[in-house]
Order: sequence, then C-alpha cells, then structure tokens
Amino acid sequence: MQCMGQRQMARATSSRPTARMAAITRRSTCLVVASATAVKTVTIGTRGSPLALAQAYLTRDLLKENFPELREEGAVKISIIKTTGDKVLSQPLADLGGKGLFTKEIDEALLDGRVDIAVHSMKDVPTYLPEGTILPCNLPREDVRDVFISPVAKDLSELPEGAVVGSASLRRQAQILSRYPHLKNFRGNVQSRLRKLEEGACSGTMLALAGLKRLDMEQHITRIIPLDEMLPAVSQGAIGIACRTGDEPIMKYLATLNHEETRIAIVCERSFLTALDGSCRTPIAGYARKDEDGQLLFSGFLATVDGKQVLTCERKGEFSEAGAIKVGLEAGAEIKAQAGPEFFKW
Repeated sequence: MQCMGQRQMARATSSRPTARMAAITRRSTCLVVASATAVKTVTIGTRGSPLALAQAYLTRDLLKENFPELREEGAVKISIIKTTGDKVLSQPLADLGGKGLFTKEIDEALLDGRVDIAVHSMKDVPTYLPEGTILPCNLPREDVRDVFISPVAKDLSELPEGAVVGSASLRRQAQILSRYPHLKNFRGNVQSRLRKLEEGACSGTMLALAGLKRLDMEQHITRIIPLDEMLPAVSQGAIGIACRTGDEPIMKYLATLNHEETRIAIVCERSFLTALDGSCRTPIAGYARKDEDGQLLFSGFLATVDGKQVLTCERKGEFSEAGAIKVGLEAGAEIKAQAGPEFFKW
C-alpha cells in the first residue's frame, strides 16, 4: 500500500510541472492575442491604378515611419476600390459626369467603415466633400508641370496637321489648341497613353510630371513644359488624405503627415475653382505658391474647350489659410467677370 501511495504521489508530483507549463502557455497565448488585438489597424482606400497605388504605398510608408505602433505586421492595410472613372475609359470625363467619379466609391467605403483613410490625387477631388468626411492632410507637393512625350517630335510645334495627342483633360486640350489648333486629342491613363505611343496610334501624349516621378518613369519625357506655356490643373501634383469626421486617432496620424505649405496652396486653388463653379466641362487651370517674399502668388486660367478664347489672371496675398481663400475667391470672381455670363453656356 505504501509503495502504491508513493507511486501515486510520484505521478502527481511529476504532473505538476506539466500542468504549470500548460497554464503558463495558456496565459502567454492570451497575452499574445491581447497584444495583437490592441494594435490599431489602419486601412487605406485607394484606386487600383499604378499611380494611385504608388501614392497609397507612399502614405503607408510615411505612417510606418512616423508611428512605431504601425510598423507591426498587418497594422496598415491597403484596400483597392474600383471607381466608375476607372471602368470607363472610352468616354470623356465631362460626358461621364465629372471628377467625382474617381472618388465616390472610395468615399462610400470611408463612410461605411471599410477603410479608415482615403488617398486621392487632389485634382480628382471635387470642391465639396461628402458629409461626414474631412480632408485635413496634404503630402508635400511634387513638381506641378506637364510634360510632352513623343517618339517623332521634340515639341508640340513640330507635330503635323491632324496629329493625335493623348491627354485626359480639357485643360490641356484647350491650352494645346489655343497654340496648335490643328492637333487632335484622346483620353486614357498613363500606361494606356504610353502604350498607344508605342503602337503608333498617336504622335504624342501629355502627362503630369508628378505622376511620372512617382512611377519612376521620367525616362519617357521628351520635354518638360514651362509654366508660362501651360498652367497645371488645380491641385496637380498634390496628394490628399481624407478621413471620417471626428476620428481622433486617424486625425492625429494625418496631422503629423500634413505639409502645411502645400495645404494652403491647395486651399487657394480650390477656392478659385469654387468661385468659378468649375467642373470637368470647363477648362480651368490654377497654380498657387509662396513667392520669394513669402507672399501667396496665384495664377489662374479659363478657356473655351476649343482654346479660341483664353482668360488669365494673377493675384497676390497673405500666405495663410484666410489669405488663400481670399485670393482664390477674388481671382475667380475677376476671371468670371472677364468671361461674362455667356461664356459658360457651351
């Protein structure tokens, strides 16, 4: 009986470390799970084009660089959302209903919680934002100029009568036609326009330098067009990041990433666009920047689609948010007065 009791005690004693280890393992597992679930996951909503993805990856990398808690695996995710503007490339944007076609579906995903932030090319963002969203962050702006790419000419002036030039915007079309009325235009994204060049379907294309830089495709450039020959689109070269109103953790992240000089310039340009009530049916260009004296300098452009009537303006003011709004609205009112009521009735 004693031997049996000793054997039972031995078995009981030998089982205790195993039981303790099992308990520790269970507790450790719980700790690991708790730690993983405590990490804030940020989901970035973006279009699926190569340029849109490059901008989303840039945003992801900046978040990880600035916030240690977002460096953990899975802390920042990217969700690709196909917009109406991505699906239909055969029609002009004006016929599809405007630039909001590149942001609407992403905004819907933001509002219903599928994504936490939305990364946009600012020139695609309408002057109004959907209720429940804010756009508090602009990343540092890239070069705003446009470029000409062609295998057959060094400049637009060398293209023959009827030559086809690729461009997605009426703004570029109007500025091209005002100088070279013999040229024709077609629409497509960066890759499709470069492909048509290779296939010989067109003689040249116009693209934003900012996009080529972000895609590391500068080797394709034939000529960078000076600003005195072609003003950029409102907000060209700027990335905007939107979030839900009142989402304090996300707003804190975005406040750190924001580049205030870019944001103020964009406020001015979008105020100009608002004053003109501009849409994709109106060739409008605008560029705000800080001059050598620290003042806000704005240049604006309005034209008919055929480029036959061109109106321009220039304004200066204080480089602040209030100053930017004032300059933009006043410039818009000035150029709208030049145009007259019949100008917008095409």
